Amino acid sequence: MDLAAPGLFRLFRAHPWHGVDPGQDAAGCLNAYIELVPADTIKYELDKETGLLRVDRPQKFSSLCPTPYGFVPRTWCGPRTGRLAAERSGRTIERGDGDPLDICVLTERRVPRGDLLLRARPVGGLRMIDHGEADDKIVAVLADDAVFGGYADLAELPAALVERLRHYFLTYKQPPGELPTGEIAGIYGRREAWQVIDASRLDYDERFAELAALWRGISGS
Repeated sequence: MDLAAPGLFRLFRAHPWHGVDPGQDAAGCLNAYIELVPADTIKYELDKETGLLRVDRPQKFSSLCPTPYGFVPRTWCGPRTGRLAAERSGRTIERGDGDPLDICVLTERRVPRGDLLLRARPVGGLRMIDHGEADDKIVAVLADDAVFGGYADLAELPAALVERLRHYFLTYKQPPGELPTGEIAGIYGRREAWQVIDASRLDYDERFAELAALWRGISGS
């Protein structure tokens, strides 16, 4: 059986991490897989083996994710992602956190659930460092969103909104009275967000070389 035959992939649901093309286009949009939405009091996370969305844990504290949140398909935060974070922050960082690249998507509309794909345009990011590993959070806007769709760079966003994102990612795993385990070493704009995305895609292609070769065979590139 030719597993690279394009028609075969239409018979099964694609794995959200490995089986979906990031789909970058000329307008600067790409695919984002959403795991978590602001209404969720349960933390959902992709099961990397099966591609199914699973319950990670109940949210222990009152802080809820302020935007739809997930990852960019076919990315992996490895050594290149870590070196880029180290170079830009001046910190000693040897690697990324070993997960797909995180993305949060701003929209005025309520997204009722996760486990879906949407088109998003990156405008910047938060350079988070957690336990000495790069854990960047790309900030994007929903394509064609009536309120946020016109923003081109994180510097254009309201400062209070950026601070809300920063506060959430610093505190959502932090028990009351304890110090946070991570830090945000910087905030960057659209150009650097794409540098982080590109580094994580190269990390993916190296870490999952056989899958990357399969995709090149399908696309003919």
